[in-house]
Amino acid sequence: MRITDLLKKDTMILNLSSTNKKAVINELVNQLDKAGKLADPAGFKEAIIKREEQSTTGIGEGIAIPHAKSEAVSEASLCFGRSADGIDYESLDGQPAHLFFMIAAPAGANDTHLETLSRLSSMLMYDDFRQAILKADSEDQILSIINAKQQELENEDSKDQPAPNTE
Repeated sequence: MRITDLLKKDTMILNLSSTNKKAVINELVNQLDKAGKLADPAGFKEAIIKREEQSTTGIGEGIAIPHAKSEAVSEASLCFGRSADGIDYESLDGQPAHLFFMIAAPAGANDTHLETLSRLSSMLMYDDFRQAILKADSEDQILSIINAKQQELENEDSKDQPAPNTE
């Protein structure tokens, strides 16, 4: 699965207006709802907040990945938000978050959200990738940056696999 199968232009906010954690959750949930990805926006927001109460999804390095699997989600999707100023998201490193990726998975979606979380986390470990996303001018540019990084990582993974035995 490609990240851009879940992340679309209508689930992106390049300039978040939020200034705190609660507001950014609201803004991202509203964007998913506007894009038609949620059956019950209030129910999904409740699931996100419940997950945040377990432990923050502000993973550090300016990144937060709020996520939930819920019957309130009608279509698996990813919402991206960006804040130039940064938002206090109670991140593990105590620093403000600038990049937000909200993962919405339907209740029966098995491991879709975990796979997405894993792939996204792998990409976000690279400083050059984070910087490119921060500086991107458009939704199309962000999608292109994500596709290029995912392809790069997939190519690296295939190099690490042993060659098939043809004997």
